[in-house]
Amino acid sequence: MAQPSSRQELIDYCLRQLGAPVLEINVAEEQIQDLMDDAIQYFNERHYDGVEKAFLKYQITAEDVERGKARPPGAKSPTTEKGIVNTDVATTVGGDATTFKFYENSNYIQVPPQVIGIEKIFKYDDAQVASSSNMFSFKYQMFLNDINYFGSMDLLSYSMSMSYLETMDFLLNTHKRIRFNIRQDRMYLDVDWDQLKEGEFIILDCYRALDPNDYSRVFNDPFIKKYLTALIKKQWGQNLIKFTGVKLPGGIEFNGRQIFDDGQRELDEIKTQMMSTYEVPPFDLIGWFHAQSILSKQLKTRAGSHTKSCQRTVEDVWDWNLLYPKKIC
Repeated sequence: MAQPSSRQELIDYCLRQLGAPVLEINVAEEQIQDLMDDAIQYFNERHYDGVEKAFLKYQITAEDVERGKARPPGAKSPTTEKGIVNTDVATTVGGDATTFKFYENSNYIQVPPQVIGIEKIFKYDDAQVASSSNMFSFKYQMFLNDINYFGSMDLLSYSMSMSYLETMDFLLNTHKRIRFNIRQDRMYLDVDWDQLKEGEFIILDCYRALDPNDYSRVFNDPFIKKYLTALIKKQWGQNLIKFTGVKLPGGIEFNGRQIFDDGQRELDEIKTQMMSTYEVPPFDLIGWFHAQSILSKQLKTRAGSHTKSCQRTVEDVWDWNLLYPKKIC
């Protein structure tokens, strides 16, 4: 069907795009399944529709605090050595065998494998400056003493007071430093573990990959359909390359190289479209001057087919509409 809603329906759709059942597509079922997994992985990691923003809550346990506070053997502070990982490096220094010992805390929390990125974490407790449940916070005292009933404070004063409290909370309660790698499924907390108590919650501001088995509309995504079709086409050509030069009855000859090159060209075009259309530009991460050079190249490339020169400046990078070729010039 033209709108696949399952794994097999998507495979059948892509094979029909390549000519099946009129033509025999010389790709094994195992190869197609591998290519399907590759397409889903690329979609989850690069396409903005392949993930969802999630706020996951985690309750700190006594074991987490104990591992976070652990110290290596011989440390002055009396505490446990639970979770300490040591790495020994042996070498020769001045003709003598020397061993260097390194220690590392297991101050991480195992996160679900569906999480592909973590932006920051929030600590959910009553110790914040702007907390309304902590009776010693500024916000609580302001409500207690200054707002006796609704309407006693005009909205402008209230807004300015809340902005001031948010600024104080931002300066005094900084975001916790974390380390995360998608291949580890671990979120390291580089914090003072004395400030984390058993039973407290932390909230992960993260991105979670969409599972096609739970959200079947992923199989009908236009990018997935085009990308998997190109992958199968390239694999088809790869399988037929070994028969290049072999003559069939009637003088017919396989041209696997042409199929392979066509599939590779289509993949390159799809990946280029991914970077320019389906990905969020990483300008804030790579710096303004590097972003200028990237945008300049994109403007020159997309405006090359126009007879008139492009009048836009690099400062227009913040206008999202400029990312589309039809609105550049």
